[in-house]
Amino acid sequence: MRSQKEIYAPFFDLAVSADCGQAFRWEKRENGDWHGVIRGKVFDLYQSGDMLISRRDIDDGERKMLIDYFSLDTDYEKICLGFSEDENLARAVKAFPGIRILRQEPWEALCSFIISQNNNIPRIKGIISRLCVLLGDDLGGGDFSFPPPERVIEAGVEGLSPIRSGFRAKYIIDAAEKCSSGEIDFERIRSLSVDEGAEELKKIKGVGDKVAMCALLYGFNKFEAFPVDVWVKRIMAEMYPGGLPECTRGFEGVAQQYLFHWRRSL
Repeated sequence: MRSQKEIYAPFFDLAVSADCGQAFRWEKRENGDWHGVIRGKVFDLYQSGDMLISRRDIDDGERKMLIDYFSLDTDYEKICLGFSEDENLARAVKAFPGIRILRQEPWEALCSFIISQNNNIPRIKGIISRLCVLLGDDLGGGDFSFPPPERVIEAGVEGLSPIRSGFRAKYIIDAAEKCSSGEIDFERIRSLSVDEGAEELKKIKGVGDKVAMCALLYGFNKFEAFPVDVWVKRIMAEMYPGGLPECTRGFEGVAQQYLFHWRRSL
């Protein structure tokens, strides 16, 4: 009988998926565990072969949450088999098999990538951590939930000063106001095309193409969303001046994540 701490996770790499630039609240512990908060639940996770293992017992709801968050219900092996038609993608998948697009909460993903603008990863993580400590629920053990838009609105720009987000504070507030009021409707965005969803998100001050595409890919699981940053621009110029190959159709965002991580690691 399978332990209540284990989840079958084939074609999955926990370490790379947690630390490849799509989420900012995972920390690697000295014992090799990955420590993080998902939807208000604290997890310490590690991997042994094809098993994702929690340090504590998990109930059925938490099991479903982990399967959903890490996209363990999606056949990434099949997706990546399709990528093998392209030489560069085949090399990227071979180098880093098991990268999965995380299904983060839309608000957390949107807010995180607003914070990420013109920023480096250590500073992004610091700002997000301070935001959660300032306005999130205390989960014990030094962990905090990601605060909802309403608490961000209550804090206001001045109230966000302790997180040291600089010019991004006014964008965070605007995003919180528009999401809380329903002007930005997450459920509606789920039903829209990538281009339509991006236009909705760009109604928020400071949200351009890159932040919108990141939010759609990492917060709405829209695999066609294709965020372009400096690294991806370089990849496209060097390897795909005519655009991505046909084998990526419908999975451009997944291809981007493999190429992004592989190219940065060369």
